[in-house]
Amino acid sequence: MDSSFSRHGNFLLLAIAVFLSFINMASSIDCFKCVSMNGRFPACDDPFHNNHSLQMLESPCMGGRKGRDGLFPATSCIKIAGVFDDTGETITVRGCGLDSGTATTDTEIIRMSHCGRFYYDDRYVHGCLQSCNDADACNSSRKMRSTSLLSLITFTLMALVCKS
Repeated sequence: MDSSFSRHGNFLLLAIAVFLSFINMASSIDCFKCVSMNGRFPACDDPFHNNHSLQMLESPCMGGRKGRDGLFPATSCIKIAGVFDDTGETITVRGCGLDSGTATTDTEIIRMSHCGRFYYDDRYVHGCLQSCNDADACNSSRKMRSTSLLSLITFTLMALVCKS
């Protein structure tokens, strides 16, 4: 009876570990936030150097959400770089955003990077809008995510269960 209980206990432990490995943790992302018009803030412009830029890093980055008041933890960093059509001035904007849950990609700024003409602050800009969500500030090394850690624990438990 002890070995049957031990097998059931090991199976239950393994089932719990597998279940936990599929849970997605909610987290926010750190992003650089700055604006440079016509090169007036070179630290924000491209090429971007991560030297002395911690004062521009917002951790966690907070953003607005359509139809809601207040700020919420962001899920993506964004960068807008372009030239105003009417004056030829350059603009670089770094910030963050989050998906508001609408059904179409074209209404969510963070779902797809694109280049071309777009409206910014009631003026046409020719440039690119880029979004990323793969790492804090989208320029640091990848961190081991909780789901990867739980998967590692799951495989370790599986190895221990199969061994006994």
